[in-house]
Amino acid sequence: MFDKIIKLSVIHSKNLLRSGTLVGTFKMDVGTVYSQPEHQFYHKWAVLSDPDDITAGCKGYVKCDIAVVGKGDNIKMPHKANETDEDDIEGNLLLPEGIPAERQWARFYVKIHRAEGLPKMNTSIMANVKKAFIGENRDLVDPYVQVQFSGQKGKTSVQKSSYEPIWNEQVIFTELFPPLCKRIKVQIRDSDKVNDVAIGTHFVDLRKISNDGDKGFLPTLGPAWVNMYGSTRQYTLMDEHQDLNDGLGEGVSFRARLLISVAVEILDTTSPEIICSTDVQVEPVSNISESATGKMEEFFLFGSFLEATMIDRKIGDKPISFEITIGNYGNHIDGVSKSSSVKKKKKEDENQEEENELIQNSSEDEADEDADLTSVSSTPPMKPFITDRNYFHLPYFEKKPCVYIKSWWQDQRRRLYNSNMMDKIADKLEEGLNDVQEIIKTEKAFPERRLRGALEELTIGCSRYVTLANKDVNLAGRTKLDRERLKSCMREMDSMGQQAKQIRTQVKKNTVKEKLKLAQNFLQRLRFLADEPQHSIPDVFIWMMSNNKRIAYARIPSKDILFSVVDEETGKDCGKVKAVFLKLPGKKGFGPAGWTVQAKLELYLWLGLNKSRKDFLNGLPNGFEEIRATKTGHGLPPVTLVYDMKQVFQLRAHMYQARSLFAADSSGLSDPFARVFFSSQSQVTEVLNETLCPTWDQLLVFDDVELFGEATELRDDPPIIVVEFYDQDTVGKAEFIGRTFAKPTIKMCDEPYGPPRFPPQLEYYQIYRGNSIAGELLAAFELLQIPFDAEEIRRALIAVHDFAVPQIKVGQGGRADLPPLEGPTDSERGPILPVPLGIRPVLSRYRIEVLFWGLRDLKRINLAQVDRPRVDIECAGRGVQSVLIQNYKKNPNFSTLVKWFEVDLPENELLHPPLNIRVVDCRAFGRYILVGSHAVSTLRHFIYSPPDKSCNNWASAAKLMNGYMVLTNGCSQARSSPSFSSRTFSRPAGDISVNLEAEPPIRKMDTVVKLDAMSDAVVKVDMNEDESDKEKKKKKKKKKGGVEEEEETDERVLDWWSKYFASIETLKENLRSQEAAQAEAEEREDLEIAAEAAEIRPDDLHLKGSKMKERFKEKKSSKQKRSHAADSSEKRPPKARVDELVVYNKELESEYGNFEDWLHTFNLYRGKAGDDDEHALDDDRIVGRFKGSLCMYKVPLSQEITREAGYDPNMGMFQSIPHNDPIHVLVRVYVVRATDLHPADINGKADPYIAIKLGKSEIKDKENYISKQLNPVFGKSFDIEATFPMESMLTVSVYDWDLVGTDDLIGETKIDLENRFYSKFRATCGIASNYSMHGYNIWRDPMKPSQILAKLCKEGKIDGPHYGPGGKVKVANRIFTGPTEIEDENGLKKQTEEHLALSVLNHWEEIPRVGCKLVPEHVETRPLLNPDKPGIEQGRLEMWVDMFPMDMPAPGPAIDTSPRKPKRYELRVIIWNTDEVILEDDDYFTGEKSSDIFVRGWLKGQQEDKQDTDVHYHSLTGEGNFNWRFVFPFDYLVAEEKIVISKKESMFSWDETEYKIPARLTMQVWDADHFSADDFLGAIELDLNRFPRGAKTAKQCNLDMIRNEQELPTISIFKQKRVKGWWPFVARDENDEMELTGKVEAELHLVTAEEAEKSPVGLGRNEPDPLEKPNRPDTSLMWFLGPLKSLRYFIWHNYRWLILKALGLILLLLMLGLFLYSIPGYLVKKILGA
Repeated sequence: MFDKIIKLSVIHSKNLLRSGTLVGTFKMDVGTVYSQPEHQFYHKWAVLSDPDDITAGCKGYVKCDIAVVGKGDNIKMPHKANETDEDDIEGNLLLPEGIPAERQWARFYVKIHRAEGLPKMNTSIMANVKKAFIGENRDLVDPYVQVQFSGQKGKTSVQKSSYEPIWNEQVIFTELFPPLCKRIKVQIRDSDKVNDVAIGTHFVDLRKISNDGDKGFLPTLGPAWVNMYGSTRQYTLMDEHQDLNDGLGEGVSFRARLLISVAVEILDTTSPEIICSTDVQVEPVSNISESATGKMEEFFLFGSFLEATMIDRKIGDKPISFEITIGNYGNHIDGVSKSSSVKKKKKEDENQEEENELIQNSSEDEADEDADLTSVSSTPPMKPFITDRNYFHLPYFEKKPCVYIKSWWQDQRRRLYNSNMMDKIADKLEEGLNDVQEIIKTEKAFPERRLRGALEELTIGCSRYVTLANKDVNLAGRTKLDRERLKSCMREMDSMGQQAKQIRTQVKKNTVKEKLKLAQNFLQRLRFLADEPQHSIPDVFIWMMSNNKRIAYARIPSKDILFSVVDEETGKDCGKVKAVFLKLPGKKGFGPAGWTVQAKLELYLWLGLNKSRKDFLNGLPNGFEEIRATKTGHGLPPVTLVYDMKQVFQLRAHMYQARSLFAADSSGLSDPFARVFFSSQSQVTEVLNETLCPTWDQLLVFDDVELFGEATELRDDPPIIVVEFYDQDTVGKAEFIGRTFAKPTIKMCDEPYGPPRFPPQLEYYQIYRGNSIAGELLAAFELLQIPFDAEEIRRALIAVHDFAVPQIKVGQGGRADLPPLEGPTDSERGPILPVPLGIRPVLSRYRIEVLFWGLRDLKRINLAQVDRPRVDIECAGRGVQSVLIQNYKKNPNFSTLVKWFEVDLPENELLHPPLNIRVVDCRAFGRYILVGSHAVSTLRHFIYSPPDKSCNNWASAAKLMNGYMVLTNGCSQARSSPSFSSRTFSRPAGDISVNLEAEPPIRKMDTVVKLDAMSDAVVKVDMNEDESDKEKKKKKKKKKGGVEEEEETDERVLDWWSKYFASIETLKENLRSQEAAQAEAEEREDLEIAAEAAEIRPDDLHLKGSKMKERFKEKKSSKQKRSHAADSSEKRPPKARVDELVVYNKELESEYGNFEDWLHTFNLYRGKAGDDDEHALDDDRIVGRFKGSLCMYKVPLSQEITREAGYDPNMGMFQSIPHNDPIHVLVRVYVVRATDLHPADINGKADPYIAIKLGKSEIKDKENYISKQLNPVFGKSFDIEATFPMESMLTVSVYDWDLVGTDDLIGETKIDLENRFYSKFRATCGIASNYSMHGYNIWRDPMKPSQILAKLCKEGKIDGPHYGPGGKVKVANRIFTGPTEIEDENGLKKQTEEHLALSVLNHWEEIPRVGCKLVPEHVETRPLLNPDKPGIEQGRLEMWVDMFPMDMPAPGPAIDTSPRKPKRYELRVIIWNTDEVILEDDDYFTGEKSSDIFVRGWLKGQQEDKQDTDVHYHSLTGEGNFNWRFVFPFDYLVAEEKIVISKKESMFSWDETEYKIPARLTMQVWDADHFSADDFLGAIELDLNRFPRGAKTAKQCNLDMIRNEQELPTISIFKQKRVKGWWPFVARDENDEMELTGKVEAELHLVTAEEAEKSPVGLGRNEPDPLEKPNRPDTSLMWFLGPLKSLRYFIWHNYRWLILKALGLILLLLMLGLFLYSIPGYLVKKILGA
């Protein structure tokens, strides 16, 4: 499944011009997503790349969430408060940790060389037909290899008819590196005309063949042989195990081996000759030499079967034999595929598979006696004997059959040795860690010592590995991967050893748990490193054969039984007797069929080089003789071992009890019995009916158990005991529940029976059913040796010299030395032996009191409704029944509340039996039907220990009373966090500060308030200090800003939402401060560790620690001050003091322990439990809930409790519990908003509305749905009347409104109101932090604080409250202070005690004995779930519930939480002038620079309503005069500082969608062009809430106004209403630097809609209230509108003198011409003297 590829592609939408072309794709496999934290990527950007053009780089990003959910997984949405900046793409890429953002393209080369040992893939009949026609014998398989990687496939060519094909081809993939696909799948397939079939599959895990560290290496592998496993080798047309060949499930037989290598090269995408596409290519490669994969060696495998028991009787009683195979060696039925090619026959040592019988002796160096060594791979068939009704055993008593096989493989033992060393280190570590967990779980002493021991072992193991691993480096066949892996493993092991050493010094009592986590990380790393990716010797298979059919198998990795002379390198099972369980092959072995054991073998295996074979019998139990196949061969391995030594034992199985068994009957219970198997015997306990927690208390004695071998060996490693549990059914066979394994404690006859080992302790054993846990068994097992009778031994010795096996039987005398057995004690139980006293736990008398409250939500049983239920409680055979509920429908509560019974229970709390709760329905005629049951597995929560009178500190008394400490450190988000959130950050007037005389005042957050029960501590508040602080702060702010801030926010503006938003800020700050506190704690721990290392005296440490703390605090407070200052100046006006509530980012239940402070809810189960690994199905089995409680204590109880005033003996320990008669309640549900809803419509949005259901009444708020929103703000309250207990489960659902069809459920949340109503945390109506009679913070509860306080004091039998003068109140010798005056609506002050009472309520947890944290005024965040998508959050709902009993005065009207309506405003912007605008155009005539300036403006989100001024033509200085008015009407939410826009998304939308956008005004300056597009010159965007004040003159206006926006004082148009000044226009130049491109003088005027109506204005310079025309220079005009004017301006202006001179010259010339022209005539005249 995890190799499936998720592929995201972005495609151009189709239109006429282009069909859907691919923009880019992104690929990732499912496993990568699942391995992420929370199994998901949330709000991440996927990088797109183009598969057809790898040189192109990134093609864009897609933002998405991807989650992979397995059964039973919960998907949690990350919380909003800690979300990082959304727009930071680089920081939020969709990539796992540690993968670089810039991935490069790479080529993946997978070389396929050749394969061996392929099975037949065709029937022999077809072959004979072919042979008759063609006349030649062919191999019956046509193999080719298919390689799959990241969604692409490549295939080699098909080699026709060959069991040993040679390809020598490589498949090339092009993919980004590192790839997000973890595995390459290599599969040999058989080519066939009809359909190709997989022969075998191998996965190459890229993580194992590469290392991404700084000294890492790219993926590389081989050339190496990989072994493929799959189904058995017989060819059948319909192979039922075909899936195994596809790599699904564990292969049950060797299929073939394939020689491959993998290499990766990173591509340089800039080089020109690169191929751009990512298609798969296949090319031939050269052959590789024989020795490249290692030197061929002869291996020897020996096995001996010491015992075969628990053989499933379904097999039938045909003779049974066992076969062992390694590769194809030893496989006589279907192993050999004789190759037809004759030339291969000559090459002996290559063709290993074929020499199965190994008769031809190829190697000369073998000794003579091996000449006739044939492999004996199977035991002789034997008829099985019957053990009991389920199992057979084989009579392997004295004679143990043996098998041995010779085989040839490349010698790559070094790989396996290194892997073995790491495995052994990991096993040791795992054992140590399991011990530590067990010690912690059972609360034994010193878990830290055991952890230190385990870490020390790890350090030693790592250093030993580093010395041993670096051997045989120059062997033939070492690949690059071998060398690189060795380097990286050595580095890892070395660093792990160092870290372990360091951590060991840091293990303390209080750090055990976190150091344990670190050690578990080591374990995972070790296991990962130990897995060797390059195989060498194939695994060993053991098959049980019956009737020449394969029945069941076991697979043993060859490395586990591999021999080495170095002890650490030897396989963990080499030369040891191991219990091996056989299982059914393939799918048969899954599910119920796989739980039954097919056979249990005691098996001895040894695998090693034939050369070093001399040691192969060393690990067997001593005392045997070898019987060989032939008399002559001395060097031959034995075929049988005959034991002449045997020990006789008695096994005592002390079966005490089992608990939390699997429910096997439809009633939800079982009728369990246990069957114990040891050697070839079995015995059964009695059947106990109808229980999941049977206490058998039974001793099973196995007499005359014969074990072979020496006594000392048996003592160190006894055989295992198997215990199986069954459910007895009246008809049919008993049903299997589960099984467990145990090792007995052994006593030899020369050892005394006494402490510390005897009598043995009862222990818990986990019961497994498949992979899931099906309960636990409490039992002890001892194996006692029976001494021999002297007379018998003498006779036996006489018989020995005949080589007969001594038939030693034990005389009566021998048994007397065993510890005695008591006879059956209980006459009712007949001959059943009880568990003897020393082993059985010590019992005490306990009384268990049961509070019966009621039953809820009972489902129908067999279609009939439950009408008259009763509850039966049973524990350890005793019990009590509740009274009958007469009519479940009318009143599901019990009339008698408390009953009790007495029972003998073990002193040790861990051994307490579970308590069973069963509900039966009483039908007519005395019939009872079981409705459901619940097993309370541990009673420890319900043990009552009386308060210790000597203990002064009331906190511990409170702890005993409440079941948990109420007052804990505020930081650790404990019970007190609700109050500190409202106290630490905004200090309302009248806040409580607890001043203790002795200690310096510390910030509330860091202190635990300790008050002695006897002292009269005074809790007082310093009002004036608070006020003066505020004044100081105000002054500071004034100085800083240089601007007078507005006075405190006006009360009238504040509403419930102000309070809510202020609280959310606080929540975020709290989260931040918690992180800081965590960091501080870590720092402190580091100090401690350092101190320990330097052996500092503890008192120094204290000083040092506190100094550190102070330093840290200074840092923190200064940081906070700084950030506050910065915030206030930059972002927001000073934070007005708003009364806050508490926002929980989870359900209220999780904050207050499910409100089970005295009333617990037990789910009732019925029906068979699901057989899933997860308990995902358990919810379907719930048939109802029982509400009640338990209390257990040793009797007799001390007198003091019973003598207390008002003690009601009928109620026992459940004093002062309210009555459970039906009660009418007004339930008021407030729904604030929903976040992150799951989209329900195709457009990726939803149209949510709220539905509320309580009992019969249902409210659907369908008409008020909110269109196209995934984060809707509802702001609604709903009132429902209900009667507890009938209607107590409130369901709040969010539905998606649909125009057509039914509305879909998005998600729902269920709240149990009854537990809240009765809880002593008082969850009916949250207590506000301040009391006020009017305004947004009006007191909601009909009872005033003083009344609530009086009631609580009365119920808790506490002295008080006594109100004293001077604003003091005394409750239970604690004094609280607070203000005593209150303002009413008219502002008149009057005296009141409410503030005082409220200050006590807010600190109720400080009251001794009855104090607890009262639920504050709050908003809780509940996850929405959908029953169709179990476990996946569909969004979250913020809400709260108030409940008011109807017999009390009615509450006031509901608080108005309706969403704020935006207010209508009009923004009038007058653009007066611009200056220094850059000049863009060149003049036609003169070449001068000029610009035709105009200004454009709009409000963000309303671009379509943009407005432009007229154009100021031909500005030569960048100055422009406009006197132009823009008018922008908009709707604005003051509190959220957002503009609200409603518009339809498209023309087809049914209704408008609402958007909220920050209020920002954009102004731009442009250069107008007539024939081309206008040129953009510059812009400025002003955030209307905080923008820099405009400069007084154009000179003062500069870039710094934008660059240093953070430091400059800002103003808000919503406060100033009218602003005038100069602002800069900026644009970015080529280097992306900001440059000043102009300045604008503008006036902003904000008016409300009403004011705008009263004094309207015109757009531009129009009426009404017109602006005067700008006084522009005459040059500002267009030449074709006034040609004369433009001539005058453009030519005259510039060439004036030139023109004048020219004119003068022309006149002169004219005159000269005229002169010359007229002078002759004139002269003539003169001359002629006219």
